[in-house]
Amino acid sequence: MINTIHAGIGPLRQKVLRYAAERGCFNIAGAVDPDPGKAGKDLGQLCGIKPLGVTIRDNLSDAIGGKSVEVALLTTVSSLVALESQVAELANAKLNIVSTCEELFCPWKTNPQVAKRIDDICRQNGVASVGTGVNPGYLMDLPPTVLSGLCQNVKKAEVWRVQDASMRRIPFQRKIGACLTLEQFEAMRDAGTLRHVGLSESVDFIADRHGFMLDKSIESLEPIIAESQTDTGYQPIFKGVACGVHQVGRGFVDKREVIALNFRAAVGELESYDQVHINGEPEIKSRIAGGFNGDIAACAITLNAVRSLLQAGPGLKTMAQIPPNAYFKWAKMTKVN
Repeated sequence: MINTIHAGIGPLRQKVLRYAAERGCFNIAGAVDPDPGKAGKDLGQLCGIKPLGVTIRDNLSDAIGGKSVEVALLTTVSSLVALESQVAELANAKLNIVSTCEELFCPWKTNPQVAKRIDDICRQNGVASVGTGVNPGYLMDLPPTVLSGLCQNVKKAEVWRVQDASMRRIPFQRKIGACLTLEQFEAMRDAGTLRHVGLSESVDFIADRHGFMLDKSIESLEPIIAESQTDTGYQPIFKGVACGVHQVGRGFVDKREVIALNFRAAVGELESYDQVHINGEPEIKSRIAGGFNGDIAACAITLNAVRSLLQAGPGLKTMAQIPPNAYFKWAKMTKVN
């Protein structure tokens, strides 16, 4: 059994907890969330399952309560700056950390000073931390790096993640701008509230693994416009308004595009798929028809990273620096350097 503590109990994170309880290889030792509407409640009941006998606390010390805990599952914020103090508190408590913070996935180029401080405090306390998730952390960055292991030469890595958002959670549909007028979409884009966080980190991760010395990386974000009325979302979407978003992260070497990551999600998208195309020797194209369920995958990846992280040495890791994730229902550990 792996002893865990859960920090942050939002709606999707509650699914992580339900999955952990189902596995049977995680001993959920504690939970912490400062929300007064959650603190004091039984964790299982809050998550819609049987009582677990674990009371949600509003501070880490009470949540640990003198118990022996190995890993904290940190599912709170997307901002690395906002996350830093949380990581420090957990590391000082000698806890390894698996976080869903998108900006923690590969922060060495986007926020090197904070990344170094997090790496330092983890090393000082002999613990490891990693940022992961379905995207970034897996679908748009690991496959193009792993598949390139079959190549003698890589000229360009291109990834498409295309989703029909009709069946996704309402917060996700809102996040991609579904139902917004073009004026509303532009205002939210300018405010940064529609941006898929982590695309820049995925570009940097692929560039690092492929040895591309990027001289420029850019992002673009445009609305997908409904061509007719769509009624499959959380509310009707009328012709001419936004039904989703198309965001692209690009990396260039000597003015040549070597990385292109396309994130496209819209209510009523005709086809969902995840695709990797490596223009190299040999050329590789891998396409998963139907794509992956983002909510299920995000929760599973978070849990499956726990065993891999415990097999790594101390410091801030990327997903390339821990053993490959795999589903498990037991917790035998083989330490790696």
